[in-house]
Amino acid sequence: MYLITVFGNLLIILAVSSDSHLHTPMYFFLTNLSFIDICVTSTTIPNIVINIQTQSKVITYAGCITQMYFFIIFSGLDIYLLSVMAYDRFVAICHPLQYMVIMNPQLCGLLLLVSCLSVVSLFFCSGLGVYLSSAAPQSSHSSAVASVMYTVVTPMLNPFIYSLRNRDIKRALKRFFGVPVM
Repeated sequence: MYLITVFGNLLIILAVSSDSHLHTPMYFFLTNLSFIDICVTSTTIPNIVINIQTQSKVITYAGCITQMYFFIIFSGLDIYLLSVMAYDRFVAICHPLQYMVIMNPQLCGLLLLVSCLSVVSLFFCSGLGVYLSSAAPQSSHSSAVASVMYTVVTPMLNPFIYSLRNRDIKRALKRFFGVPVM
């Protein structure tokens, strides 16, 4: 599943980067979402695979804090980027004639910057919540299932949900791989 996630998201990044017709705000945000999905899964899955292979469940305190930091940052960016994408679609649907004026490159960059700053500030609140909730008893099986769903399944499905059903992305991928486009 990890390889499908990375490969699917890399395909989106390559398709959007290589096709000038896709250099619009929607695809700018989609490319960033793909990159962040790769980052989210890459913060945890390789370590999980190593732990399974070595039959070890040990992680250093510094490793745990580092992994939590990047996971929370990238997960938060994922959430805010989805919100920005929803706003982009709202503007495209409700104000189609003014779309390019409203969603100009400066606003796209500003929305991305605000997302990043919001996530960094929320990191401290989230970290405090994790620290305080660690004393509460929880079922390890249900926690593991929830973790896998969030860290693997969702980023794996995002390329299929947001783009591989999209005609423009399919055309760009065909052009990228040299397949004749009709």
